[in-house]
Amino acid sequence: MHHFKYKNGALHCEDVSIRDIADQVGTPFYLYSTATLKRHFQAFDSGFDGVDHLTCFAVKACSNIAVLNLFGQMGGGADIVSGGELFRAMKAGVDPKKIIYSGVGKTLAEMREAMYAGILMFNVESPQELDRLQDVGAELGGTARIAFRINPDVDPKTHAYISTGLAKNKFGVPAGEALQEYLRARDMENIEIVGVSCHIGSQLTQIEPFIEALRKIKVFVGRLEKEGITIKYLDLGGGVGITYDDERPPHPSDYAKAVREELADMDCTLILEPGRVISGNAGILVTEVQYTKVNSGGENDKRFVIVDAAMNDLTRPALYGAYHEIIPVREGGESMEQVDIVGPICETGDFMARDRMMPEVAQGDLLAIMSSGAYGFSMSSNYNSRLRAAEVLVSDSRFQIIRYREEVEDLLRGESISALG
Repeated sequence: MHHFKYKNGALHCEDVSIRDIADQVGTPFYLYSTATLKRHFQAFDSGFDGVDHLTCFAVKACSNIAVLNLFGQMGGGADIVSGGELFRAMKAGVDPKKIIYSGVGKTLAEMREAMYAGILMFNVESPQELDRLQDVGAELGGTARIAFRINPDVDPKTHAYISTGLAKNKFGVPAGEALQEYLRARDMENIEIVGVSCHIGSQLTQIEPFIEALRKIKVFVGRLEKEGITIKYLDLGGGVGITYDDERPPHPSDYAKAVREELADMDCTLILEPGRVISGNAGILVTEVQYTKVNSGGENDKRFVIVDAAMNDLTRPALYGAYHEIIPVREGGESMEQVDIVGPICETGDFMARDRMMPEVAQGDLLAIMSSGAYGFSMSSNYNSRLRAAEVLVSDSRFQIIRYREEVEDLLRGESISALG
């Protein structure tokens, strides 16, 4: 459920007219609903009531510090994959003891920063990373708390680009090699083993792959116990999908029920890394129609709606061929037409939708690109030297700009004209 609804023919976010926001902020802009973010976080987290657990929002999904602060106030932590995300989480007020650090390419500097901060644990993804963490711990005179990310070789049945748990993927340590790495880590002076981690992919629409991976991890934890290695934290990652089009992902409560049943005989703290399932349907991208045109030729005329949002603002359609529902901000009439909704960038791949049946729109109309709250702004860029969009947060009848639109001077920050001749 989300809080984007038509009222008297005009799309609102909670109790605020989206047209009114556009008139004051300009377009394009990302728009998030506080009520939806809170509802989704609570719906996910409450499924594990009575179980010792920690819900760490995946910062990569939606990294604005206002959003991270909201979840932190609700008791959530953060799943990070870079030094920049650590910086964001700390600035947002997230308790460092609720921060977990994943990612295959952690640098020395990033490790130092995270150890200084006192994060909960590193999810280690290779033998060399373990060695580097030991060196950093010795250098700083501290101890790095770790879990190994185990690759269970489970097919998540999702898009190949967001599958992370197969043997051919770059993530994690193969299950067959992980025990040896745990035994190595046990003998390192500046390493403390605290957990086991697993993440098989994103936008999963079935529970079975999660349970298959979990059962493999349970067997592995049993092997660790026989070696005298006690696991305090079991990190199951994220990946629960949402509805973009006709997907039927599991409800968070059904996911929680299945996981709880499978973990009934385990004594450890459960860590969860939801991202898309919380923020995806809590945000939209609002864009204005700049032109409509018809290209004649061939067997059929081709109709285009050209908007001021582009693939640099929302890359998922171009990158994954992803579907996003697109609706008019002013409720459409009965006249429908088949169109491509495209942006201004000089790429044929710059589209929001292809061959989409839409209510007829005109220059100056606003469109809402739905389910853009995850991997929307966080994946945006300055391609074609385009200014990145504003971000706006609504709460009840009020709204606040939580990231101002970039200005042209921002495009040149850090650049200089060469004096080399």
